[in-house]
Amino acid sequence: MAMEAVRLLFCGVNEFPDSINFTRFFLRNHPHVQVDELSLEDVVDNIYKYDICVVRKMKFDESAISRATKMKLIAQFGVGLEGVDIPSATKVGIKVARIPSDDCGNALSCAEHAIYLMLALLRDQKGMDKSIASRQLGQPTGQTIYGKTVLIIGFGNIGKELVARLRAFGVHILAIKRSWKNKLAHVPAEGHDASLVDEAAGNEALYEFASRSDIIVTCCPLTPESAGMINDKFLAAMKKGAKLVNVARGGLLDYASVKAALESGQLGGLGMDVAWYEPFDPADPLLEHPKVVLTPHVAGVTELSYKNMDYC
Repeated sequence: MAMEAVRLLFCGVNEFPDSINFTRFFLRNHPHVQVDELSLEDVVDNIYKYDICVVRKMKFDESAISRATKMKLIAQFGVGLEGVDIPSATKVGIKVARIPSDDCGNALSCAEHAIYLMLALLRDQKGMDKSIASRQLGQPTGQTIYGKTVLIIGFGNIGKELVARLRAFGVHILAIKRSWKNKLAHVPAEGHDASLVDEAAGNEALYEFASRSDIIVTCCPLTPESAGMINDKFLAAMKKGAKLVNVARGGLLDYASVKAALESGQLGGLGMDVAWYEPFDPADPLLEHPKVVLTPHVAGVTELSYKNMDYC
């Protein structure tokens, strides 16, 4: 008797296209697994046909889950699961999974991309584009990462990979992690995560660390507590002209606060791989600012991470 096909659905068309391309490649010798892709508008009406789905950017709420009558697994091609109603899935016996970022190359890729965004801001990418367009040489004058103080907010897998790569640039590294309840010693005990950085603390030191940092990188999860944490109060506490890089989630930043801080010069540059809504509107006035660099949610999109995520 022929084996019944396992049907795997990728939610969304033209979103992270190589996620499905790599999956199909690695399943090429498994003809009993059928891999499909549907637009977000068509997912809910067809979800009952599928055993597994990869949500990508879809909001998989209770309504969608109630129609997933064959579903055994809801998975994310990566680390974020904030769009999945996990309690509703658990209630009906559907497992929910993500791919840890530390062993698959995702965190490493995001760390490299954070450095790319730092360099783009410090070397004034938009200014260089303008110089090329006007055939001017020798400007703008950029800044180095060397000698800067870098604050990492959220010291998980990305933060650790980022520290390992920043060390070669000769920087002073501060880190904030919520579970570090009290400010730790300047040189914590060897073997503690905090020993990887120069200064480490819990959330109580957030504004003090921000006031001393030339570059701030957000790589913490988006939760009800962290949503909008980069707000008027935080931006006012920052060193004037400091740069901000976000490789986590757009919702960590308050749009109006960031826009106002850029216009006043309090925020000296914004590099972001994620935005408040995606895909981000290319006509949004924020993107016209000369100190803003946006990339299309590609920090973790590398051949290394995609190959390893499929193996996982």
